[in-house]
Amino acid sequence: MPKPARPSPPRQGQLFPVPSDPGDPVELARRFAPLSLSPQSLSFWRWPRPPQRGAALYLVMDRPPLLSVPLLLYVGETGRADQRWKGDHDCKDYLAAYGEALARVGLEAQPSIRFWCDVPAAVAPRRALEQALIRRWLPPFNKETRERWATPFTADPV
Repeated sequence: MPKPARPSPPRQGQLFPVPSDPGDPVELARRFAPLSLSPQSLSFWRWPRPPQRGAALYLVMDRPPLLSVPLLLYVGETGRADQRWKGDHDCKDYLAAYGEALARVGLEAQPSIRFWCDVPAAVAPRRALEQALIRRWLPPFNKETRERWATPFTADPV
């Protein structure tokens, strides 16, 4: 006759559970769904009227043909979403080198940008949210993750 299963030991619960703070950057990053944002062309800033203005977080992604989901390459923040991508931006250089690296092996990059405009207008909380997203998703083009990823398209020239 088999022995009866042992009951699991009791666990200590919380008498007064503390609800998570919905404004906490780490909590917001945990709940954030990047694929819920609409992809746009990287040349969105050339449009006569860009669809986004003001404070935003933006995500640069690629959708390689071999993958069923996009790759998150970069997370950034701005106080002026309609202006941020104009002119010089390190991520543009990374994307060019990334595209060249893919082309050398017969693959094509399909980069896009997505904007999350429901973010704090104040710089400090917006940057805290950006950093929480970078720590959660570890995008390879962000300088905070360079030690983690060996990415030749973001390395400093030797």
